[in-house]
Amino acid sequence: MKHLSCILLLSVALSGYAQNADSIYVRENYEKREVTIPMRDGVKLFANVYLPKDKSKKYPILLKRTPYSVSPYGADKYPNSLGPSPYLMRDGYIFVYEDVRGRYRSEGQYDNMRPNRDSEDEIDESSDTFDTIEWLLRELGDRTNGKVGQWGISYPGFYTIAGAVDAHPALKASSPQAPISDFFFDDFHHHGAFLQSYWMTFPVFGVQHEGPTDTTWFQMAAPGTTDAYQFHKELGPLKNSQQYYADNFFWQQVTEHPNYDEFWQERSILPHLNDIDHAIMTVGGWFDAEDLYGPLNIYKTVERNNPGTFNMLVMGPWSHGDWAREKGFQAVGNIYFGDSISTFYQKEIEYPFFTHFLKDDPAPQLPDAYLYDTGVKEWEKFDTWPPIDAPRYTFTFKAGETLQADALVINGEPDDSQVFEYTSDPNHPVPFTEDIKVTFTPRKFMTDDQRFASRRPDVLTFETEPLEEDLTLMGEIMAKLKVSTSGTDADWIVKLIDVIPSDAEESPTMQDHLRMADYQMMVRSEVFRGRFRNSYENPEPFEADRITEVEFPLQDVLHTFKKGHKIMIQIHSTWFPYIDRNPQKYVENIYEAKVEDFQTATMRVHGGSVIEVGKLDTQPASVQLPSK
Repeated sequence: MKHLSCILLLSVALSGYAQNADSIYVRENYEKREVTIPMRDGVKLFANVYLPKDKSKKYPILLKRTPYSVSPYGADKYPNSLGPSPYLMRDGYIFVYEDVRGRYRSEGQYDNMRPNRDSEDEIDESSDTFDTIEWLLRELGDRTNGKVGQWGISYPGFYTIAGAVDAHPALKASSPQAPISDFFFDDFHHHGAFLQSYWMTFPVFGVQHEGPTDTTWFQMAAPGTTDAYQFHKELGPLKNSQQYYADNFFWQQVTEHPNYDEFWQERSILPHLNDIDHAIMTVGGWFDAEDLYGPLNIYKTVERNNPGTFNMLVMGPWSHGDWAREKGFQAVGNIYFGDSISTFYQKEIEYPFFTHFLKDDPAPQLPDAYLYDTGVKEWEKFDTWPPIDAPRYTFTFKAGETLQADALVINGEPDDSQVFEYTSDPNHPVPFTEDIKVTFTPRKFMTDDQRFASRRPDVLTFETEPLEEDLTLMGEIMAKLKVSTSGTDADWIVKLIDVIPSDAEESPTMQDHLRMADYQMMVRSEVFRGRFRNSYENPEPFEADRITEVEFPLQDVLHTFKKGHKIMIQIHSTWFPYIDRNPQKYVENIYEAKVEDFQTATMRVHGGSVIEVGKLDTQPASVQLPSK
C-alpha cells in the first residue's frame, strides 16, 4: 500500500514536470496571432491563432470554440499547452481557440444551447463554425493544407457537434468530448428533474456582458458554508433562489419552462445529426456526473442517421474530461482503475484519429467502439455499440430472508404479488453522498460507497447472492417499474451497484475512513421525475395509491461483476442536493412550489417491476424534430 502511494506521489510530480516542459515548447515552437473574425450577420468573434514557427510545410487547423474564454489575452501571452494533447501539439497543427458569440472578447448576444436554424440567412453555432473556417482558410492561405478538425470538452463539446452539422467542406474530423446534447437530459436536468448541483453555475451562463471584455463580468453566489446539504436545505423551495438570480436570464428561462416544451426541444442537437459527411469520434467517461447522456446518444444518433460516416465511440473509466489530463494514475473517487490510461487514449486513439483524417497518415486500426470494462479494468473493442450479441439480463425483485436486503434475482420470473414499500420525506431527503460540499458539480460520488444509503429505511435495497462466475453487463439499462404513491407526484432513483467481497484488496485512492471490504461501488444511476412518465412535454399527476408503470433508461454500462461479488439495486425517491426535491404533491411548476407543498408520501414498488440490461434498442428521450 505504501509502495502504491509513493507511485501516486511520483506520478503527480512527473505530471507537473511535463506541464512545465509543454509550456516551454509552446513558446519556442509557435507564434501567436489575435484576430477578429466577421460572421455573416456582421458580428465579430475573437480568436487566438497559434501557428507553427516552422514554415517548411503546411498544417491542418484544429479548432476549439468555447464559452469559457480563450485566455490568455495579449499577443505576448501564451498558454501552458495547446491542442487536445501534447502529442498532437508536438506533431504540428495550427491551433485556433475562439470565444463564441457573446462571450469574453467576442461580440453579439449569448444564448445557451443556441437552436440550430433552418435558414442560411439565420445564425446558429453551425453557421458561426462555417464562417470561422471559411475566414481562416482564406486569411492563413498557404500556411494550411486545407483540412480542418475540431474538438471540445463539455460545453465546447456541444459547439463541436453543432459545428459538424451543415459543415464546411474543409471540415474533415470532429471530436465532441463529453458533449452536451440536450439540456433537459444533460447537465441541468435528468429526465426532467432539475440538477440542483448545478445551482452554483447560473452566474456563468445567465449574465450577459455589454461588450467584448478580457475579464469575468459575473459574480458567483456566496453560500456561506461548505456543506451543500445544509445550504440547500436552508434555501428551501427553489422559488427562494430569486433572491440570488432575479436578474439571471438563464434562471428565468429554466424556471419558466419546467416541461420539455418548444424552448427545450429546439435546443436539442440530436434531431439535426443528419447528412454528416466527415469523421466523428465521440468521447466520454463512464463516471461523468455531468455528461453521460450526451456522448452515448450523439454516437447512436450519428450511427443511425449516417450509416456511411466514420463514427466512433470512446468511453473510458473517467470523470468529466479526465482523458485530457494525465496524472499518471486513473481513479474516480475511491476506485483506482490503473496507470497511464489517459496517455493510452491520447497516443493510441486520439492521435491516430486526427493524424489520419487531417494529415493523411495511414488508416488507424480503430474499432467502431473502444470501451473500458470498469469491472475487470480492461479496454474492449466492439464493431458496434451496443454489440448485437450482447447478453440480455432481466433482474427481478423478491422478498428476502434477511433484514439487510431483499433479493435480486437474475433472469427470474417476477412475482406480481410482491410489494416493497418505504416512506419518503422531502424534508429529510436521502443525500447523494456522505461527502457533501458546495461545488460546481460533484464528481467522485459516481463511484461512491453506497452503504450510507442501503442502511436507510427510505431506500429499497436488493442484492443477489455472491456470483459463482464473472457476469458482464454490457449495453443499455432500462428500469421498468410498477409503482404507486400515496401522493400525487414522485421521483424514482435507481442505482446499479457492485458489492465488493470482504477479502478485497485495498484501493490506493481509498479515503482514510473507508476500506474496500464490503464496499458498495455505484456503477450506474439515474433519476426520473414521475410526472413525465407519459410525456415530457405534458406532465400528469399520479392518482394516489394507483399502480402505474414508469420506464426510463439509466444510460449504458460495460462492467464485469467478478466472481464472489454481488449485484445490488437501490431504489429511492430523494437524492439531495444532486437533484431538487419533488414536493410529492403535484404542482404545475416545481420551481414555484411553496413550503407547505412538500409532503411525506408512501412509495411502493410492485411485483412485475424489472431492470433489463443488454441491447435494448432504446431511443433518445429527445423528440425528433425536423432537421434542415
